[in-house]
Amino acid sequence: MATPLLALQQGYSAMAVGVLLALFSLSQVFMAIPAGRFTDRHGLKKPVRFCVVLACLGAGIAVVWPLFPVLCLTALATGGASGVTVIALQRHVGRMSSDANQLKETFSWLAIGPSVSNFMGPFFAGLLIDHAGAVPADEGGFRAAFVMLFVFPLLAWLWLRRIKEQPMAPLDLDMTPGRVWDLLRDPLMRRLLFVNWLLSSCWDVHTFVVPVLGHERGFSASVVGAILGAFAVASAVIRVLLPWIARRLQEYRLLAGAMILAGLIFGIYPFFESAMAMGICSVVLGLVLGVVQPMIMSTLYQITPSNRQGEALGLRIMAVNASSFVMPLIFGAAGAVAGVSVVFWVVGLGVMGGSPQAWRLRPSKTLSN
Repeated sequence: MATPLLALQQGYSAMAVGVLLALFSLSQVFMAIPAGRFTDRHGLKKPVRFCVVLACLGAGIAVVWPLFPVLCLTALATGGASGVTVIALQRHVGRMSSDANQLKETFSWLAIGPSVSNFMGPFFAGLLIDHAGAVPADEGGFRAAFVMLFVFPLLAWLWLRRIKEQPMAPLDLDMTPGRVWDLLRDPLMRRLLFVNWLLSSCWDVHTFVVPVLGHERGFSASVVGAILGAFAVASAVIRVLLPWIARRLQEYRLLAGAMILAGLIFGIYPFFESAMAMGICSVVLGLVLGVVQPMIMSTLYQITPSNRQGEALGLRIMAVNASSFVMPLIFGAAGAVAGVSVVFWVVGLGVMGGSPQAWRLRPSKTLSN
């Protein structure tokens, strides 16, 4: 949130903000599959240690030089670090589970972490931007927000370093770089990646549009941060309840329902102009989209060989972030030409139209407990 708000304050357009947000995903596109293979060979701690250094470097240069070109480098570094960390954590947690029900529960609990961080980041960054400087939203406030983001990866490493590594699965010694595409021969994998892309676009458009709408409507950084934070809190709340829900509903039902509801919410979101109304929409959308990632991850683990789970996670991250690189550029161009409301409506129609593909992810022999 801090980087697009700073870019807008410095006079950059919605298109420039789209480029900036796209860079958070660009490095993950190229790092994801090598990172997945690296985690298959080295487990959790070694990849995360590298990511902590990269994330601190990215946030640190923004503290020293809060300029748009530097913010682009910050986006590349912190985006890549977060993507590789996600692969390592998801692989580690998935290997702790013994059956499909436990996978759903485990990934539901794991998904609470990003929801909490998605609240803490925008909320506290907004407070620092408005109150840490001499005047609200001056350079000192933004520097303080970037200092906070420098500290968070260090805290993560302090918590992580005592975790015991999971046993490594036997590796396929004949595996070559091109074989990652063999995973796409499975129709379920292709369908799952398509559904994941559509639902990830919902997160991307919400992250992009809310700061732009807030800026257009004169909201402060704290208010924008609170709206985005409300989304994160709602997604965390539903993930606390999700282990109980997931025991009663299968993955494909939850995913199809989430796509339909997300499309409906996107259809009405732009009509609400007050901060309170946008916050309510943000909460409802967070509840809907909060169920997605655990169900996607549970399904992915059930259709992937155990010695290629990191690689499959890398493929998923690459596909999602290739979209997350391209989509903000499209959002920015469309927002500049037709307005950001059109972006909401187009994405809403797209995700609703893809719901039959989620319904076709119903259990088979591959997706057994």
